[in-house]
Amino acid sequence: MNTQAPPTLPKPPSKLKHILTAVIVVLLLWASAVQTETSLGKLYNGLPNMWDLIEEMFPPNWAYFDNIAGPMLDTIRMAIAGTTFGAIIAIPFSILAASNMIRSPWIYQIFRFILNLLRTIPDLLLAAIFVAIFGLGILPGVLALAVFSIGLIAKLTYESLETIDNGPLEAMTSVGASKLQWISFGVVPQILPHFISYVLYTFEINVRAAAVLGLVGAGGIGLFYEKTLGFLEYDKTNSIILLTLAAVLVIDYISTKLREKLL
Repeated sequence: MNTQAPPTLPKPPSKLKHILTAVIVVLLLWASAVQTETSLGKLYNGLPNMWDLIEEMFPPNWAYFDNIAGPMLDTIRMAIAGTTFGAIIAIPFSILAASNMIRSPWIYQIFRFILNLLRTIPDLLLAAIFVAIFGLGILPGVLALAVFSIGLIAKLTYESLETIDNGPLEAMTSVGASKLQWISFGVVPQILPHFISYVLYTFEINVRAAAVLGLVGAGGIGLFYEKTLGFLEYDKTNSIILLTLAAVLVIDYISTKLREKLL
């Protein structure tokens, strides 16, 4: 005779907990709105101006595509170069920041701090700094995107490194494998699909970021955003937005298909 007690189901969260959570969220929203001087009334009053701007953007200036096709390609090249350089440098950073790769907390904590610092600095600020150093052009944009890519790719990669199966690593250590063999045959096969996926994801982000770096003189299509907005040529601005949207959609589609095959 089976005398085992039936399993007990977990108790659902109490209504009081839901109510307190809702109250805290509402208070945070209210305090944020007060501090930022934001209100639904201001949004409602600004809607007519927003509609007027949208009307000025249509129809787009289709002839302007001839002027911006080249800069759009420069923007994509900038994203490719920045992502590639960043991904290469991110490899040693991710290994040195993973606690199961480097046992000394002094080492991996220092590299984690560096990665946090790199992700803290906005792209536009990085681009402005590099423009001040190297002058106007695509190079500052490439460097800004490379620095951002290092921080993002290395962060995602070292977190994945810490979740890999340690069995192969322990087996290789027991037979006297060197550190290089340990990484090449025990770590790389497990992490490579994830790493490639992170690089593709970062490239998607960099294409969008590169489109606005021209606002600080870092080249690409962003220069034309600044020019058309400055002269109130909103129909041309709309053409730039549509071309950027088309490029982003194509890149997103290709990147998604590649990630599906990898993972």
